[in-house]
Amino acid sequence: MSGALVAGGAIAALFASSFSSNVVATPPYFEDAPTDRMVIEVLTVNGSGCPLGTAAVAVAPDNTAFTVTYSDYIASVGVGSKPMDFRKNCQLNLAVRVPQGFTYAIASVNYRGYAYLEKGATATQKAQYFFQGQAETRSGTHQLAGPYDENWQSTDEVPVGSLAWAPCGELRNFNINTELRVSGGSSNTAETTSFIAMDSTDGSVNTTYQLAWKECDEDGGDGGEA
Repeated sequence: MSGALVAGGAIAALFASSFSSNVVATPPYFEDAPTDRMVIEVLTVNGSGCPLGTAAVAVAPDNTAFTVTYSDYIASVGVGSKPMDFRKNCQLNLAVRVPQGFTYAIASVNYRGYAYLEKGATATQKAQYFFQGQAETRSGTHQLAGPYDENWQSTDEVPVGSLAWAPCGELRNFNINTELRVSGGSSNTAETTSFIAMDSTDGSVNTTYQLAWKECDEDGGDGGEA
């Protein structure tokens, strides 16, 4: 299975936007990004898709995005797969410290990976992201259908009016719950293998969360519309 992943990834030089998602241009939210650095600390990493030491977080130098890198996130069915390998998940709990006087929201999320699906097999990628203590939950679901043998890319875009802003002056942990699932469907799982991975040929792929910024009011409010 790993050989197919490496070979297929080497052939596909460009990521294909093959999910049924609302992929649009990156919104111009980033002109007001603070110049001081944002600090992200990974508090907990749990799930079958991100064993200990296989997920890492980095912040862009201009504070407009952060990236989660996975190195062992793959769901599979068929030959060589265990019964529970059809579904993998990862739950990240991040402590996000932003520059004083600013608040942020998640404006868009870009996911990338690779999939090999036999005819009749399907795959699903899901995600939820939310601030601790807030009812608002952003989510997205994207699907692939076999036959499929190339890189994939999906984007979840949040409209300006629906952005969920972190409370000003408070440290609220940011939670990211992702899931990969693959179904053999009508494919012959006794003789074939189908899989979807949030991975790449060099052992890692970036999941990027684009940020929107705005200044907080002196009384701690979020400063109105962005």
